[in-house]
Amino acid sequence: MELILDIDESTPLFTQLIEQVKRAVQSGALRPGDPLPSIRQLANDLDVNKKTVAKAYRLLERDSVLQTKGYRGTFVHPDAEANCQVDLSASIEKTLRETVAKLRAEGATDSEIRIAFGEVMSHRSDRSLP
Repeated sequence: MELILDIDESTPLFTQLIEQVKRAVQSGALRPGDPLPSIRQLANDLDVNKKTVAKAYRLLERDSVLQTKGYRGTFVHPDAEANCQVDLSASIEKTLRETVAKLRAEGATDSEIRIAFGEVMSHRSDRSLP
């Protein structure tokens, strides 16, 4: 599997990495159980910051495309191919768009929505949020 990141592209590097890993899984270039390079090794190979690779790996693990097995390394998840279809970011954006539209329909201003969103994100409004 060859990964190539384009620093001139507007898509963030970690997103490019995520997309390429998912494509490799879907094409069969990466199979369940296959090992991936360590974060440090891949960052060196791609000449990017380790945090970029770590973020991509973390998001791919969240979506069950990859799994980390402690010090043994990072591997393709057994259900990776099916989980490549999951796009949590798109789902979040869709939910936010629907919520904002509903709030606007109820008369809330964009400023009020932004302030409330900031409050919720900083947990000031509701300490029971995760």
